Amino acid sequence: MSMNIDTLSPQELAALIKRANTRRKVLAKRKPANQTKAAVAKLLKSAGWSFEELFGKGAAAPAPAKKAGKPKKGGSRAAVAPKYRNPGNHAETWSGRGRQPRWLAALTAAGHKMDEYLIK
Repeated sequence: MSMNIDTLSPQELAALIKRANTRRKVLAKRKPANQTKAAVAKLLKSAGWSFEELFGKGAAAPAPAKKAGKPKKGGSRAAVAPKYRNPGNHAETWSGRGRQPRWLAALTAAGHKMDEYLIK
């Protein structure tokens, strides 16, 4: 986060200092990370587990659960054969998945039916 404090008004600067002091107090109350990690390791050992068994090797924290549903953007999908072809430019095709291409949207808006452009 980058902030130019030269452009802040006195009221904004005072509010920023107050927030910074509050944050510093919160951080000062924290135990060091290595102490906390040792306490967690001790608790896991007393329960019969190791950190690696629960979270995997090299894991610093538990991994978030994967959500079911739509695949992520840019994910790999199987290639699908084209179903529709532009009569004006045979290089333009559409598989029927995803957003309708402009050329097909324009033709259907002009009153044509999509069936006319099916590849046989």
